[in-house]
Amino acid sequence: MNILSGIRKDLFLYLLILPGVLYFLLFKYVPMWGIIISFQDYSPYMGVWKSPWVGFRHFQELFTNPDFMILFRNTMVISLMNIVFYFPMPIIVALLLNEVRSALFKRLIQSVVYLPHFLSWVVIAGITFLLFSQSGGIINKMLPYFGYSTFDFLTNSKVFWWMLTVQSIWKETGWGTIIYLAAIAGVDPQLYEAAKMDGANRLQQIWHVTLPSIRNIIITLLILRLGQIMDVGFEQVFLMMNSAVSEVADVFETYVYRNGIQQGQFSYSTAVGLFKSVIGLILVILANKLAKRYGEEGLY
Repeated sequence: MNILSGIRKDLFLYLLILPGVLYFLLFKYVPMWGIIISFQDYSPYMGVWKSPWVGFRHFQELFTNPDFMILFRNTMVISLMNIVFYFPMPIIVALLLNEVRSALFKRLIQSVVYLPHFLSWVVIAGITFLLFSQSGGIINKMLPYFGYSTFDFLTNSKVFWWMLTVQSIWKETGWGTIIYLAAIAGVDPQLYEAAKMDGANRLQQIWHVTLPSIRNIIITLLILRLGQIMDVGFEQVFLMMNSAVSEVADVFETYVYRNGIQQGQFSYSTAVGLFKSVIGLILVILANKLAKRYGEEGLY
């Protein structure tokens, strides 16, 4: 009875969250029942209820597959490079933007750095080919004028991971600053005044006031990012991959696409997806416990 009265009291607030709740129920929770086909030899003609059960056969096939370690290595390296080099960039840009005193110039810079987020990966890949193609790329056309020979950017396996990381930084850094700028805006101005009275310069204020004030946000987003460590983005990798770099470009997403979509191995590809999700869940739980152990709030 108390619950119903509380709902009636805050009815409009509950109506505001209703679209979000429905979205997660319909597109996140309801489809989860489909993971049972990873334990079946699923056939679209027989359906979920009549397809034979095979237990952990698909998982055994995945772990004994000669390509498993290559897929795992590529996925982990790309994800870790994104965490090391991309994750700090929105924080750095947000700190720099916060120091800009001209409101007009600040809005201009924000608009410029936000823009790449709204470009699709197809457009990003097209720009990359236009710039770095060995035959007609702008960069390779300019290199001889500076006394350098042309460089094979797109089909060189040694730089493929770096190309993906640079693309991610350029595309998403600006958009990632939104959360950090909002967090910085909530920092108590009196803390800066106290730091100034103690003789702290701007850099020291950032280090001793701004960063500690947004530390919980940084840790929370890092924990969430660890939950996606096995997801490196299918579109980006698929568009940039070619036969010359397939050994370092093939990740679980492209592997699932080949086996699940092109070859119709639905149960096997679902097992791969479930494996990725379990790894992400374990990392989130461990990272959250570690954060709480060191006095942070964590996710829950």
